[in-house]
Amino acid sequence: MSKKFAPQQFLNRELGQLEFNRRVLAQAEDATIPLLERLKYLCIVSSNLDEFFEIRVAGLKEQIKLGGIATSADGLTAQQTLKLVLEQTHQLIEHQYQLFNTDIIPALAEQGIKFLRRIQWNEAQQAWVKDFFFREVMPVLTPIGLDPAHPFPRVLNKSLNFAVELQGKDAFGRNSARAIVQAPRVVPRTILMPPEISGCEHGFVFLSSILHAHVGELFSGMEVLGCFQFRVTRNSNLFVDEEEVKNLRLSLQGELPQRHFGDAVRLEIADNCSPLISGLLLKEFNLANEDLYRVHGPVNLVRLMEIPDLVARSDLKFPAFVPSVPGVLQKKGSDMFKVMRKSDVLLHHPYQSFKPVIDFIQQAASDPQVLAIKQTVYRTGADSALMEALIAAAQQGKEVTVVVELLARFDEEANINWANRLEEVGAHVVYGVVGHKTHAKMLMVVRREDGKLRRYVHLGTGNYHPRTARLYTDFGLFTCNEEVCADVNEVFSQLTSLGRARELNHLWQSPFSMHVEVLRAIHNETRLALSGKRAHIIAKMNALLEPETINALYEASQAGVKIDLIVRGVCALRPGVAGLSENIKVRSVVGRFLEHTRIFYFRNDLQHDVYLASADWMDRNFFRRIEVCFPVLDKKLKKRVIEEGLKVYLQDNCQAWDMDSAGHYRQKHPRRAARKCAQTELLKQFTHTPAKTIP
Repeated sequence: MSKKFAPQQFLNRELGQLEFNRRVLAQAEDATIPLLERLKYLCIVSSNLDEFFEIRVAGLKEQIKLGGIATSADGLTAQQTLKLVLEQTHQLIEHQYQLFNTDIIPALAEQGIKFLRRIQWNEAQQAWVKDFFFREVMPVLTPIGLDPAHPFPRVLNKSLNFAVELQGKDAFGRNSARAIVQAPRVVPRTILMPPEISGCEHGFVFLSSILHAHVGELFSGMEVLGCFQFRVTRNSNLFVDEEEVKNLRLSLQGELPQRHFGDAVRLEIADNCSPLISGLLLKEFNLANEDLYRVHGPVNLVRLMEIPDLVARSDLKFPAFVPSVPGVLQKKGSDMFKVMRKSDVLLHHPYQSFKPVIDFIQQAASDPQVLAIKQTVYRTGADSALMEALIAAAQQGKEVTVVVELLARFDEEANINWANRLEEVGAHVVYGVVGHKTHAKMLMVVRREDGKLRRYVHLGTGNYHPRTARLYTDFGLFTCNEEVCADVNEVFSQLTSLGRARELNHLWQSPFSMHVEVLRAIHNETRLALSGKRAHIIAKMNALLEPETINALYEASQAGVKIDLIVRGVCALRPGVAGLSENIKVRSVVGRFLEHTRIFYFRNDLQHDVYLASADWMDRNFFRRIEVCFPVLDKKLKKRVIEEGLKVYLQDNCQAWDMDSAGHYRQKHPRRAARKCAQTELLKQFTHTPAKTIP
């Protein structure tokens, strides 16, 4: 049994998430990255922080409100963690806006991409803005004057709003001094002005600037003393008692609308907002001064994510690429079943196309020999060819079973819609196991061949989502190995039926065997090292938090096991501590694509065991989710995973960040050695650049 280690030997989860966002923000600072991509990274930080406040900060506040005094593995209470989080978040956001105003905006302006401010508008621009306001904005505005008959309106989570200070009396003789104007969600936050008016190739006007300029039109005969934009972030955790509800989908549908009106956790306001208005807003939303963020610029930088799509400047974006298709699948109309019978097939996204996955299920849907299709759905998007293929299969009379995870955060509505459509055509739709999210990525097809039934499966580290397959790094494996297929069938049986979990042949499954097997594999490397043999562990994942796993890694390090951890996000393990973890190195790679692959390598006395998984090494993945971890059995494919998924990342000296024992990161910079960038190398290896489009 693993010995326990002191809280000082663990790092804080929330502070680790802020460290990750600092690494993302560093991408926005990097002048070697195309300019419009730098703007995207800046927006990604805002998007990440939104979710951080909606979930993590909201959770901390909820613990404090309920009087919880429990500590996390690092020994900090919720109060202590929240204090540190708010201090560091203020610093991070201040740095973000400074970068936006002093670096990104001037650099964009040099390229003819300008954000036109009110004080700079000439007469023609003023006239265009005025026309746009009366034509597109004013008809959909509903200003709310604050008085006893008009209480403070309900403010949607993350919506753009304006607090207006007024002077004078209205038509009814009322002299209310304040009003709220909620920006219409149907109007874009950045509006492209015609070049002949803007005087540049791409001139944008913020909706907030248009409203500021003409807010007086909403309050006839009254004087506007001030107009200040603000935005509220709310607790977005869904509170559905899965043990009590009889129909999870109906309960979730009832809960979803309330997400927009959860308890406020953050208030963002313009930095010129008067103390009176900011104080009133804090009081209204029951927030303290430390929850207030004064920003110099738009209160929602996430909305600027659309700018690169509106600007046709390929020279300011990452080069386009076309993902490759494995040679065995390149022949038009390739029979996926025939290919899989010959050998397993490995796909490495986004460098290799996701299309074979769609082809596989479309072939299965139209193949008269296919009797049944089973699939898990965690995130697939609102528009999915893959889901349409499942619907088509059900319409053709095939047995289609879909395990839909309704509690996939922020994808609940899309998943409910797919569940409804699937049920309408006769598919079996189930929602997994109460209390456990179904996070495994599995697809199984049952086909009649030569009078017998044969199973084919696809297993992946990422979601069945064609769009994110272009943005996230993931592996997917096609196989018809009978033992692996039997394991997948057993997991599906657990999800749709009742009964005890059976022992699996190859798969490690949460919440039953994965944690035990991960610990066993780590302990095995420890045993080998103690016996004088060379031992090595390489693990790549999104997050490493589970204390017992970290303890096992510490013990392995002390035994002499070499451990390389590639953890994109939060890592609670402290590397490089003398007598504890001097044989452990931790690095994070942040680049063009979101690193999403989970790979676990154990040298195992030259057996070189390689596993791919849907799970990170976190408590929730081991104990509160349905996850699968599957071996790569084919030697050639195993070698590919080691080379493409691990070694190239350990050699990266451009986009890799090495972590120190305090949890801080330092970016690698090539000095004398040649530049090695994992993602760039893989792009060169697998993809090709499309021919330029002739106008």
